[in-house]
Amino acid sequence: MDRIPLNQFAVAISTLIPNKNHTLSDIPTSQTELNKMFKILKDDGTYSSDPKDFGFTYAQAKTAYDKQKTDDELFDVREVRNRKLAQSDWTQNRDVALSNDADWKTYRQALRDITKTYKTLDTVKWPTEPTS
Repeated sequence: MDRIPLNQFAVAISTLIPNKNHTLSDIPTSQTELNKMFKILKDDGTYSSDPKDFGFTYAQAKTAYDKQKTDDELFDVREVRNRKLAQSDWTQNRDVALSNDADWKTYRQALRDITKTYKTLDTVKWPTEPTS
């Protein structure tokens, strides 16, 4: 398993128990480790390391982290995609006549569809921009 940044794992946990204060001393890789590393602030003002008080399991926290990571990676893909679309917006102006207008429309549609196929910047294969 890749090393998960502590703050990102803690943020994932926060999505499972919103508005609950907690501490996490390191990144757990199992329920047993979570039980040792996690403490939650109870309503009576004391911290508990009893898994019954957590409100989630390690598996749920890992799932939340994986979803967060996927969402972050898709955000990065969309950010680059949107920049490429903006750079080619000029091709869609009504007063611009291009001999390869269909190529530009195909290119721009491929950009809009990129997240249907690719989920990370590491794997994405960008369509080739037509020549002007």
